[in-house]
Amino acid sequence: CSETNFRFIYFYEPEKQQYVFFFIMFTLYILIICTNSTILYLIWIHKNLHEPMYIFIAALLLNSVLYSTTVYPKLLIDFLSEKQVTTYSVCLFQFFMFYTLGCSEFLLLAAMAYDRYVAICKPLEYQTIMRKTTVSIFLVMAWFVPACHIGVQAIASAEAKLCDSNIKGIFCNNAVYTLQCERSRLITIFGVFLLIDLAVLPMLFIVYTYTKIFIVSHRKIRKKAAETCLPHMLVLIGYSIFFVYDVSIARVKSDFPKPTRIIMTLQIMLYHPLFNPLIYGLKMKEISKHLKKLLSQTHLISFHLK
Repeated sequence: CSETNFRFIYFYEPEKQQYVFFFIMFTLYILIICTNSTILYLIWIHKNLHEPMYIFIAALLLNSVLYSTTVYPKLLIDFLSEKQVTTYSVCLFQFFMFYTLGCSEFLLLAAMAYDRYVAICKPLEYQTIMRKTTVSIFLVMAWFVPACHIGVQAIASAEAKLCDSNIKGIFCNNAVYTLQCERSRLITIFGVFLLIDLAVLPMLFIVYTYTKIFIVSHRKIRKKAAETCLPHMLVLIGYSIFFVYDVSIARVKSDFPKPTRIIMTLQIMLYHPLFNPLIYGLKMKEISKHLKKLLSQTHLISFHLK
């Protein structure tokens, strides 16, 4: 089955305006790469941003770049191809990367929530608790744990018997399950475990942590707490909505309204990679300050070149 070609059934007809779609998606992909890379660059070169909170933000932005690279290049190739096809092995690899990076987002947000909790509620112990070793462990676990979980799903799917060769979607996400004749009990049970372990529990931990922060915080530092926690909460809420949609779409299949499928699928591809640098670049004061300096320097250079 791994050598068989599988055809994508898009929600629209790309062949009618394939170059328009290609130009739009290529522009968005370049925009995602540039915006995320710019913030990453600022965090990398400025020593005052070498703190746990900014390191976790950098990890989120790196996730956005990798996440987009998992989807966009193949999609761009499809726009310029007569037939939108892939092999099952390539499809499963995209499935693995897409959900590994997607689930690591929740764990990174949970690590950021813990960092804010320690910084605001236990400031005297912050340097002792949030050491470089602790941050490194959080980062490794944020990528390693999802990779192990999703790896089991991918391996189980690779051994499943296939009865369909049409993938209803624009990339390989939960749609790979629709190719299988019958979903194995292992995939179903482990899928529930994965959902609880990598999404529900981190979300509950984040909500609990931020609730604790606002309860413990005194009025004088409540504004500061809101400034640092609000961006993370906005990212979490938005990402959670799209994660719930992606999980549920595999259950309802084609019964989901077509326009909604188009809009939500595009949002999954765009919202998270574009929203992260916008939120962290504008809402985090230190990053915003360095970003303004960089833009002003760039403007001066371009002015002198003219």
